[in-house]
Amino acid sequence: MTIKLLAIGKTDNKQLISLIADYQKRLGHYIKFELDIIPDLKKVKNLSEAQQKQKEGELILSKLNQTDVMILLDEKGKQLDSVAFSEYLQKHMNSGIKQLVFVIGGPYGFSESVYNKAQGKLSLSKMTFSHQMIRLFVVEQLYRAFTILKNEPYHHR
Repeated sequence: MTIKLLAIGKTDNKQLISLIADYQKRLGHYIKFELDIIPDLKKVKNLSEAQQKQKEGELILSKLNQTDVMILLDEKGKQLDSVAFSEYLQKHMNSGIKQLVFVIGGPYGFSESVYNKAQGKLSLSKMTFSHQMIRLFVVEQLYRAFTILKNEPYHHR
């Protein structure tokens, strides 16, 4: 199985880029992982929130394969602790899917078409974080989940 993290907009913070790269490298020991960045939309001042979500939604959906399982990182999603998240990943791996795609939307969330196509929603916290920070948190939690599944000492129970 491949895990893909799909996100809108580039990260310009060099420290975050370095940390994300570190966890990506670590994750590579357990699973094939891809980070796919969709560039920010141009001329968004001329677009309403709904139009921006619609355009971003079209870009997100264009990046999916027919058989992908898409999970949205959404404030209204289910919250899991790290152990439950590792079990969640294990269930997906056991199901035989080829690619599990986690999606971080744009500043206004997701379009209805993206919500309708999604097979699940997860929330990392009730707090709001920058889209750039969420990338790091997701990659770190993926790494943590695999260390939990392998009974490695990174996560202390």
